[in-house]
Amino acid sequence: MAQFQEISKQSGVHPKPAGLVLQYGTAGFRTNAKQLDHIMFRMGLLATLRSKKTKATIGVMVTASHNPEEDNGVKLVDPMGEMVTPTWEGYATQLANAEQEDLLAALKVIIEKEAVNMSQEANVFVGKDTRSSSASLSQAVLDGVSALGGHSKDYGLVTTPQLHYMVCCQNTQGKYGEATVEGYYKKLCQAFIQLSKNASNCTDDQKHLSVDGANGIGALKVREMEGHLKKELHISLFNDGSKGKLNHLCGADFVKVQQKPPTGIKMNPGERCCSFDGDADRIVYYYADSEGRFHLLDGDKVATLISTFLKELLTQAGLDLEIAVVQTAYANGSSTNYLEDTMKVIVRCTKTGVKHLHHAAQEFDIGVYFEANGHGTVLFSKAAEEKIQQLAENSSTIDEKKRAALLLQNTINVINQTVGDAISDMLLIEAILAIKGMTIQQWDAIYSDLPNRQLKVKVSDRRVIDTTDAERRAVSPAGLQEAIDSLVKNYRQARSFVRPSGTEDVVRVYAEAETQESADSLAHEVSLVVYRLAGGVGGEPKPLH
Repeated sequence: MAQFQEISKQSGVHPKPAGLVLQYGTAGFRTNAKQLDHIMFRMGLLATLRSKKTKATIGVMVTASHNPEEDNGVKLVDPMGEMVTPTWEGYATQLANAEQEDLLAALKVIIEKEAVNMSQEANVFVGKDTRSSSASLSQAVLDGVSALGGHSKDYGLVTTPQLHYMVCCQNTQGKYGEATVEGYYKKLCQAFIQLSKNASNCTDDQKHLSVDGANGIGALKVREMEGHLKKELHISLFNDGSKGKLNHLCGADFVKVQQKPPTGIKMNPGERCCSFDGDADRIVYYYADSEGRFHLLDGDKVATLISTFLKELLTQAGLDLEIAVVQTAYANGSSTNYLEDTMKVIVRCTKTGVKHLHHAAQEFDIGVYFEANGHGTVLFSKAAEEKIQQLAENSSTIDEKKRAALLLQNTINVINQTVGDAISDMLLIEAILAIKGMTIQQWDAIYSDLPNRQLKVKVSDRRVIDTTDAERRAVSPAGLQEAIDSLVKNYRQARSFVRPSGTEDVVRVYAEAETQESADSLAHEVSLVVYRLAGGVGGEPKPLH
């Protein structure tokens, strides 16, 4: 086969360092950029096979999200803009780790297993972030696609969610939108402007938002989009990439983990600020109060604001649709209590990892999911979208119901349902706050977070820990869960759980309780138990205080 000769020739240009082993995880491949050239070429090959198999366009995004500048990574995007299936994640790992001389054999295994029709046309969309290594690495992906005779479209610099969006638009024949960056801005901004018309007398001050672009791709794209917003939102952009280093002392991950504002942002008391991460698929909000104290509004607060807004609109529209919020065990206990007890919204808890949340959200008419780190979106079932559309278009619908239905329609259009999207989430949050006439302080006061603490314990093998009940209870090693249960009983409003890391030999410990001191002390006691029962290495965990 001539195709395979071309692959042999091209793969010599992108050789694999002998013995290097990498794993395709939840975020695809991620490591130091110097080790990724062969991986990118091979992911170009795999995306082409996946396209032939699904008879659809596949996406390949070159990014390492919130990792440091010197890293890079790659992830594949399936036809509806979702993450690639677990089986193909497995193929990605096999293909990446095949030694140079075994590459063709590894490809043939996938082709045979999946019965791929090699004469089927293939189309692959490729995007990249602003890292200096991204240009040559995305070229390696394009080389892989062409080596197998696939067609590619290079979108150049885009956010990760924009590439997911393009793939979905392409495969729905434009039903989801136009597969261009311009089309993305138009759809989202028009919906945002329509929503903003429902905000009564918003002053220019209330339309102001400070955005930390993490010195990444999100900053570039916010700049591009500004013109489409027609002055309905006034953005002050910080960490725009003109001088700072990507994700260094800035970005959503830094703000969430350090619980403090990024460097390079001016914060006036009570003003809304938000941070994107490096590839703009996460967002967190924050503000400083009149005493200068920092307040973070993370993914739990975002999910609460959005689901409350949607629930109120459904009631006004008289629509009987089931709305649920999907969380992980890391969601603050206060948010869960507020949603279940006050808002009467269904709350579903899943294992950590976006794909688990996304999957669970698909089971409801409307599924809102956000990880505490700020990654999330809202999914609407086909049936829900149709019911909303019928109500909006029906000439006999009474005014209040029609207004609610139109608001719901524009809300659907401002949301990127394929994946968490900082730009889309920002526009939705800004619209909701304006419509409800809420300040960020009022939003923050919906409920008060329970004080919590996260710790890590190094162990010789993380696989000794096995969990159940969406990672909230440990099944092994023996006696661990019982020990945690008895420690939790000593504190008020307390809970704690442990889970193995997905990437390294550490066990993650989470504890929350009525006071910070209690949460710290419970987290420390639980880490000691983990250290003793689950094969801790290094010195015993030291108390925090």
